[in-house]
Amino acid sequence: MRFMRTAGAAVGIAALVLGAGAATGGTRAPAADPPGIQIVPGPEGPDGAQFVPGVSNVVRATAPPATDIGTDRIQSLAAPFYACPGFSGIERTNPLANLYRDTFTWGPYAPYRVGNGGGNINWLANPYKNASWYMWFHSLRWLGQGIVAAGQGDLTALTRVNTIAWDWYRDNPYSWKANVGAWESTMHRTNVLICLRQAILSGLKVTTVPTRYAWVNTALLSHARFLTYNWSGAWNHGTDESIALFGVGCTLNRTDYKNLAQQRFAQGITTSIDAQGSTNEQSTGYAAFNYSLWGRAIAVMQNCGVSPGTTIATRRALLAKWLALATNSLGKLHQLGDTELQATYPWVGTPLEYAGSLGTKGTAPPWRVGVYSAGYVFGRTGWGTDPTRKFAGESTYSIRYGVARAFHGHFDHTSITYTSRGRDIVIDGGYAAYSAGVWRTWTMSPAAHSVMTTPLAKAANPATRLTAYSVKTNAESYTFADVPGTGISRVRSVLVLKDPDLLVTWDRASATTAQAFQTLWHLPPDQRASVVSRTTAVAMASGDSTKTILFQIPFKQALPAGATLLKQAQTNPIQGWYYPSSYVRRSAPTLMLARSGRTASILSFVVPVRASGSVTYRVRQSGTTFIVSLNVGGRAATVAISGGGSLYRG
Repeated sequence: MRFMRTAGAAVGIAALVLGAGAATGGTRAPAADPPGIQIVPGPEGPDGAQFVPGVSNVVRATAPPATDIGTDRIQSLAAPFYACPGFSGIERTNPLANLYRDTFTWGPYAPYRVGNGGGNINWLANPYKNASWYMWFHSLRWLGQGIVAAGQGDLTALTRVNTIAWDWYRDNPYSWKANVGAWESTMHRTNVLICLRQAILSGLKVTTVPTRYAWVNTALLSHARFLTYNWSGAWNHGTDESIALFGVGCTLNRTDYKNLAQQRFAQGITTSIDAQGSTNEQSTGYAAFNYSLWGRAIAVMQNCGVSPGTTIATRRALLAKWLALATNSLGKLHQLGDTELQATYPWVGTPLEYAGSLGTKGTAPPWRVGVYSAGYVFGRTGWGTDPTRKFAGESTYSIRYGVARAFHGHFDHTSITYTSRGRDIVIDGGYAAYSAGVWRTWTMSPAAHSVMTTPLAKAANPATRLTAYSVKTNAESYTFADVPGTGISRVRSVLVLKDPDLLVTWDRASATTAQAFQTLWHLPPDQRASVVSRTTAVAMASGDSTKTILFQIPFKQALPAGATLLKQAQTNPIQGWYYPSSYVRRSAPTLMLARSGRTASILSFVVPVRASGSVTYRVRQSGTTFIVSLNVGGRAATVAISGGGSLYRG
């Protein structure tokens, strides 16, 4: 899932949709006699196929629907319209010359000739056996440059894109549901057909579709029929489908399609974005996409004279707060679930303006920590308002918990990501493409996350409880509990300190049969890590001003031989890798703190310090309390574990 943005798309959307805190989206009338079709680029979107063959793609709405969508009309709108949303960047690698050769290009794959050179296309072609390639092939978005040229009066381009689009319609008669690529791409293809219709009118300088091109209207009706009977529900795909259905209604003046789309917006919004602002898709990347997507939903309704109400804007405002908190000190989203490494977009007038601009624009948010019942903890030492730290000098973290994995989530419960001192310290394994086979399986697995794993047990899909937490000015503590496998109980306590900035976890587990217990710390690919003793490892990039010292202290369990191991670039079993994007894999060090038996107690510390810095500690017992006194680069801190099992700053 790469989230793609066409050139100028962010500006276009920002002009069309008001900020997250606003009650409605803005509207603007189409320019008078524009040179070609008007394109208001849609939001950045995932470029990977999201449907899994043989699995239902429907996400049912579980919350009461909104009641304020479409209840009023916007009386002042001069001319209702639905703007062409563009082609999400796919058109860039498919120039007009390639269309004349019936050549299609997508993603990392070489261009491939899909037709006979005359617009007669083999719609069963899938030379790379890739679901995403095939889905985007059927989307027709690759015709974008030709459609733009046609809208500007290039009649040769109009003939070619019309021929190819009509060939799809002729060769894929309704219903195409048995063809998963054609099915999934229906909403995208619907928008392309709307853009083509607008190009016909603009390029030929007519106000009604000529008889020769009347098939386009018929095709739009068949697509609307398909969307009517095949709604994917309360997630990004269902929202995109509703927008496309509304677009057909606005374009062809079909009130029934518009009304059905509005009903689905009302059903979807309250499940897609919950009352705290979390999305249901278990991915920070998809959360950002949903923020943009629901902004587009507001805009298309307003532009066609329908009031979107206030519920969507209210939920988007909550999501904007969520996304701001989910932004790390490098200005990027914590890479959770099916998310590629991506910067936070600085939406003007929202908390994201400050977060996405690294504190150079907007106003610093008033909140520092967010705990969300959907299964997210986001925290930071601050927003860079302290001149001695600045934005990148703060430390930020994420922790996952909550309901079982679903949608675009990973098996990452209790996993941590962490930034400090202007760099990544602890990372996620990243996101491999859906077609990546064993690599996709690994990136989703607990082994690709900084958690305590039990690799000998059959992995479960647990719900994880947050059983306690405390937020103070200089420390936050959290305790999580779950059952990661049959007969296994797991508890993770996390303590995050400020001044000095560091991370502590205490993992403990018990099992009815002997297990291997491994606390994993995934480190950035630019660092070189080495184990220096049974307790300690050090990671540092060449020439960097920061290094990370990772160590464990024996607590309730002696450290066995091999208690601290380093894994990197392994293929059997897979370990020590990182995917910054779905088609890029890098070798990256993974520190493994290992135990075996029926119980485990692993107390570990992750401490970022200057390159010349050091960490020393001493331990003592005070009654039933275990105390660790730390000196981190000259700064003292005390970490304690009470007799009752509470991990806290002393």
